[in-house]
Parts: sequence; structure tokens; C-alpha cells
Amino acid sequence: MAVRLDDLDRKILRELQRDAGQSLDEIAGRVGSSKTPVWNRIRKMREAGVVGTQTVLLDAETLGFDACFFVLIRTSEHDADWQGRFLQALRSRAEVQEAHRLAGDIDYILKVRVPNARAYDTFYQALIAEVKIHNVTALLSMEELKFTTALPL
Repeated sequence: MAVRLDDLDRKILRELQRDAGQSLDEIAGRVGSSKTPVWNRIRKMREAGVVGTQTVLLDAETLGFDACFFVLIRTSEHDADWQGRFLQALRSRAEVQEAHRLAGDIDYILKVRVPNARAYDTFYQALIAEVKIHNVTALLSMEELKFTTALPL
């Protein structure tokens, strides 16, 4: 169910998406309000689940994670036991930044960040040793053209 937001809520959310590390005074100044009402709105949006965990974005390449693979997975297994083991395998691997179950010919897509192709192969070998997978296709991202976590408010 969608939460009702007014223009001020949207302005606050845009500011939080732009930089959640800015002070309450900075956010209030940018949205044209005072600190207390802004704080109360942020608190209410957290309680409603609109605002989740705050974190920082790290630069993967600066930290040596130069290779980003999109991994397409097809499986012939669809029972609950297999899905549970697969989900546990994904959750236990820090290399997996995102995982999605898909409609269509491909069952799952993973976004995997590793230092290089050899590290990807290590990840791949460990994954297929843990869960039975019918087909895996790995696509190396040559260049990230756009990245955002911001929603279009």
C-alpha cells in the first residue's frame, strides 16, 4: 500500500536520497522549513517504512572490485528445498550485490562484484558446488553508464 506524501515530504526524501549525511539544519534550509517539522516528518516516514536503513555508497573500483558481472541463471529445480538452499548460498556470499527472480526464460539474475575474472570463477565454482544449476551465463559489464539508488519522486 502506498503511503501518502505531500510536496514537503517529497522534498525531504529527495534531499535524503541526494545526501543522507547532511545535517537536519541543511535539509530544513534546502526544503524551506524549520528543523523540528522536518525531523518529525522524517521520523514518521521511518515509522511508515518509507525511509529504511541509512548507509554510505563505496566506490567499488577504488577499493579494487574492478569486475562487475551480471549472472543469468536457469534452473530445472523449483522446489522449496532447492530455493531455500539457493537463497542461503546467495545471502552467504558478499560478492552478490543484487539477486532477482525473473519471469521469462531466465530464472534469476545476479549482480556480482569481484576484483577480477579469476575471483568470479572462484565464486562460480563455489556456487555450482553448493546448488544444482542447469545453466549459467556471466556477462561482464564493460562500463557503468548510469547508477543511482534514487527513486523518481
